Amino acid sequence: MTRLFALVLAAAVLATPTLAERSKEAAQELLNKEKTVLASAGQNHMTSLVTPVSRTSAIYNASWLNAQTSASGGAQWECLAEALYFEARGETIQGQFAVAEVIMNRVKSGRFPDDICSVINQGTGKKYQCQFTYTCDGIPERIREPQAWDRVGKVARAILDGRAPMNLTNGATHYHTTAVRPRWSRSYTQTASYGVHVFYRHTWRVSSNG
Repeated sequence: MTRLFALVLAAAVLATPTLAERSKEAAQELLNKEKTVLASAGQNHMTSLVTPVSRTSAIYNASWLNAQTSASGGAQWECLAEALYFEARGETIQGQFAVAEVIMNRVKSGRFPDDICSVINQGTGKKYQCQFTYTCDGIPERIREPQAWDRVGKVARAILDGRAPMNLTNGATHYHTTAVRPRWSRSYTQTASYGVHVFYRHTWRVSSNG
């Protein structure tokens, strides 16, 4: 009887997967799930996650921007896209990203309002005393160039989604066009220039990105 019990027990043990086998099966199942998710993400997306983005990255190239689907979003996206349209729609792609970066640097600085729409509309209501001229120049804001709007919308979306490295302006919080030279530019530190825009940082630093 004891011998028979021992044989039955041995057979049960042999038929039951060991802990190591179960762990191996679980690991393989997890690996298969990861492969499925990675495959569905697409090669371009995966490459963007592991490839450092530099100032000369393809994200600042017209081909990359044109390949993106038309963007949309909530109030913060709309405010940022509108600012880029009226402030920099004729600028280079790098210039548009740089203007967006200034707005985001202001949001993060603690010396300006803490959301995009409030930063952009700061001072609005007093003619020519606002931070972004188009909001207080008395001219109605109308989108008349659909292609330009589509492009700046994509730039705004890339910034908000964290796909841009935020390293174009070295922490700039101000800019002006080459057509003017405001008084404050003499005491601020120039950090970059793109197209017709020159970028500045105040004596206090906003970002250490370089």
